[in-house]
Amino acid sequence: MGFIVHTLVSAVLLYVVGRLVDGVQVRDGKAAVFGALGLGLANAFVRPILIKLTLPITVITLGLFAFVVNALMIMLAAAFVDGFDVDDFPSALWAALALGVMNFVVAMFFGI
Repeated sequence: MGFIVHTLVSAVLLYVVGRLVDGVQVRDGKAAVFGALGLGLANAFVRPILIKLTLPITVITLGLFAFVVNALMIMLAAAFVDGFDVDDFPSALWAALALGVMNFVVAMFFGI
């Protein structure tokens, strides 16, 4: 049950990010759900490897480079999901920042 709720919340937030950030398009709810699943898979399998490889620069930048890794995960998910498109890296970086802030707010208020 928790996985389904988390995926649906992520899909809603991804849809909102698609409306807020220029250069990020989420066509409909189906694209948002599959985008959230794709992002979850990228975060589960690829992100840990990238975090370990980029640890020195992440430490030097006091953790800010993690947003670059998150932007790359968004671009990776968008590459595999039809209806979820990211135009360029700066758009993905803004989407990563917005998604991170919104995930923090939702987790703070709802404990998800």
